[in-house]
Amino acid sequence: VQLVESGGGLVQSGGSLRLSCAASGLPPGDIVIGWFRQAPGKEREGISCIDPGNKDTWYLDSIKRRFTISSDNAKKVVHLQMNDLEPADTAVYYCAVHVGRWLSSRPSEYDYWGQGTQVTVSS
Repeated sequence: VQLVESGGGLVQSGGSLRLSCAASGLPPGDIVIGWFRQAPGKEREGISCIDPGNKDTWYLDSIKRRFTISSDNAKKVVHLQMNDLEPADTAVYYCAVHVGRWLSSRPSEYDYWGQGTQVTVSS
């Protein structure tokens, strides 16, 4: 399994970014794709995930009004649209694959990880 994130960068507070996670070599069967972030000195936290099969989604409360996750199953890409960004959103953002059906925010339940993309929000 290979996951490649893109779309990170430097943006001013209030701005938007669209992250993409391109997946290849996915195992057959049910999977969930999640987005996580890790700020310096903090633990990695789950912020959103999607079941590409039935489009069920989950969001961390602090971002649910600003971020939207979506999947393009034909292209095997998952996007995270991030609007109204705040300096507190500054982190490395990772996508990951969980082999199974349940939506999970726990990093320990994900089996494959991308290398991450840096998002920096200036005030």
